[in-house]
Amino acid sequence: MTTDVVTVVRGPSPLILSMPHPGIGLPAEVAAALNERGRLVEDTDWHMRRLYGFTERFRPTIVEAQLSRFVIDLNRDPSGVSLYPGQATTELVPTTTFDGAPIWQTPPDAAEIERRKSAYFQPYHNALAAEIARVKAEHGYCVLWDCHSIKSVVPRLFPGTLPTLNLGTNSGESAAPSVEAAAVAAMAAQPFTQVLNGRFKGGWITRHYGRPFERVHALQMEIALSAYLTDEAAPWNFDAPKAALLQDALAAIIEAALGSAAALERSRS
Repeated sequence: MTTDVVTVVRGPSPLILSMPHPGIGLPAEVAAALNERGRLVEDTDWHMRRLYGFTERFRPTIVEAQLSRFVIDLNRDPSGVSLYPGQATTELVPTTTFDGAPIWQTPPDAAEIERRKSAYFQPYHNALAAEIARVKAEHGYCVLWDCHSIKSVVPRLFPGTLPTLNLGTNSGESAAPSVEAAAVAAMAAQPFTQVLNGRFKGGWITRHYGRPFERVHALQMEIALSAYLTDEAAPWNFDAPKAALLQDALAAIIEAALGSAAALERSRS
């Protein structure tokens, strides 16, 4: 299923990949309101589908956004409440880049934000919620892997250089302890800097859908762009040789999470 807002590719396994930020699409009325910097859509999670191409072996369902996060951020609380109180972040409809540069000629007002929630935010989440329900009905449980990437150095958001692998489970709330532990153990064996529930603990998708008591285990992986791009600036070229090692690491972590979730389900039977 493909629309201007979201593409859904269904797979037969209990794994769902959520990709809320790889889109670069800009509806005409949004593009007209952005300034020159905003139209660069630089805070995109570049090349997510290509990076996660290795997951074909897991036969996942993929829910992928087509529009830029500058239209509306699908991983923010739709009420507008900050996910990281007291820390710099971007809003439901961002007013700046991650670096703090203004992106609008004409910032959207409250009515426009509400329109975007209905037109662009809700269709993505309707699709994601429907796929979670379908996978649960088929398997009894679901592993939701939320795919993200970001520049490794963004002083406004975090000090120093971000670890390459940033696994988030909302401080252990969005996945069963055994699923989190399996993912962390697999991550520890990889040759990358890494952290669990560091600066990025999981956005609204992880926090909203991750309900281990209802057998939905949600994990967010934020990856430093430096691990798979030639350079963390335009034209944001994919570096296949560099990415290969990262893909092997991600495969091991996802496989561990899936195995643990399946074992947990068997233990409940």
